[in-house]
Amino acid sequence: MIESDLHLAIARDEFVLHYQPIVDLKSGRINSVEALVRWQHPQKGMIPPFDFIPVAEESGLIVRLGEVVLEKACADAAQWPAQIRVSVNLSPIQFRDKNLPYKIAEVLRLSGLPPKRLELEITEAALLVDSADNIEILTQLRETGIRIVMDDFGTGYSSLNYLRSFPFDKIKIDRSYVKDLEKGHNQSRTILDAVVAMARGLDLSTTAEGVETQAQMDILKLAGCTEMQGYYFSKPLPRAEIEKLIESARGQAGRAA
Repeated sequence: MIESDLHLAIARDEFVLHYQPIVDLKSGRINSVEALVRWQHPQKGMIPPFDFIPVAEESGLIVRLGEVVLEKACADAAQWPAQIRVSVNLSPIQFRDKNLPYKIAEVLRLSGLPPKRLELEITEAALLVDSADNIEILTQLRETGIRIVMDDFGTGYSSLNYLRSFPFDKIKIDRSYVKDLEKGHNQSRTILDAVVAMARGLDLSTTAEGVETQAQMDILKLAGCTEMQGYYFSKPLPRAEIEKLIESARGQAGRAA
């Protein structure tokens, strides 16, 4: 039933994007926003992604849905201040399409968004199958100026190997390591310090996901983490609200200067 509804939803353009800010830990400024898809069902209301993304992936509809998300995100971001990047998640299934770099290039051309303002987030699962071909695709994308981000770093088994195989621009530290920081869990703090030190040595940015408290933010800042993302700063917001937040943050930065 969900698969059937997804076909109709794509045809009817029922998907909307919410955006969660990614904030620079030193300046407090918004560096970028992550695009997160929601399904505005005509009968069931707003449906969160975990209720339909697995079905979309199993059915193969994630390819077209991913294209819709990318098109909407790039079109929105093209209207925002030049320093704001937009981050879009790529499903492992999308990498089966060898024309992916050309499709993304066309989306950027039509939207007018410069490649350097697009970040593509991938998980380790995207590299596990046909990794050589997938790394080639990522290399083509990165050569255009697009930034490549490893999402959920530390949750898989081969993350370190992929950092050696491919020059990522950023790693996102999984929320499972962040949530225990203020509880005195030495293991999480040790892993955080090691990941940040490694990223610094590889000239990578680091974004900590799932930041919910001032204490977590303070620990991340002390550790040298580059950015944070989470409810402490803002939940994911519809386009109109994220634009207000961006404008408000710009105004505050201008007054501070």
